Amino acid sequence: MPLSDFIINAFATLFVTIDPVGLAPMFLAVTAGMTAVERRRIAVRATLTAAAILLVFFVAGQTVLNVLGISVSAFRVSGGILLFLIAIEMVFGKRTQRKSETAEKALEEQQKTEFHEVAIFPLAIPLIAGPAAISAIILLSSQAPSTVAYAGLGGVIVVILSSCMVAFLLADRIERLMGDTAQLVITRLLGVLLAALSVQFVADGVLTFMASH
Repeated sequence: MPLSDFIINAFATLFVTIDPVGLAPMFLAVTAGMTAVERRRIAVRATLTAAAILLVFFVAGQTVLNVLGISVSAFRVSGGILLFLIAIEMVFGKRTQRKSETAEKALEEQQKTEFHEVAIFPLAIPLIAGPAAISAIILLSSQAPSTVAYAGLGGVIVVILSSCMVAFLLADRIERLMGDTAQLVITRLLGVLLAALSVQFVADGVLTFMASH
């Protein structure tokens, strides 16, 4: 796969999977009643925590698979299926509902915890660094055709996480500008794109598995 195609594919997959823009209303929900300073601290802490988690899997994902005895082709198929399920949720509007429920649960617990803990759960985990994002990163890192492409993937991860922080810091403006209708349309379009990418992951995994046996 050409380097440019790999980088574009990686960006599209991670952007759709993590969905920085879609996280903006969730951020507003879990930080309701907080000051602007507190929100900025939470945005930074949540993004850095998620970055640490995702970069660990970016660097050591292949090692984890080797230790567990899982082939890359098998993980491509399973990861593709997981991403496809996420895509179905996006197309039918279930993912936003599920994220909202996660945010509501965090709000219920917020009275019992310090505000900085909200940055860890649910913002960093599972809204940013969730199972789908982790699976996508391991899948993409295993497909990197060269060292340059692997480094490029690291750059893509940094860009996506930076966009999450920007989305958090501009959450109130994003929500006002987009509105409910625009959010629904964009989420469904991105869901269709993710479904196609996930099918490609499964197909590549199956072909690789058959070729090796």
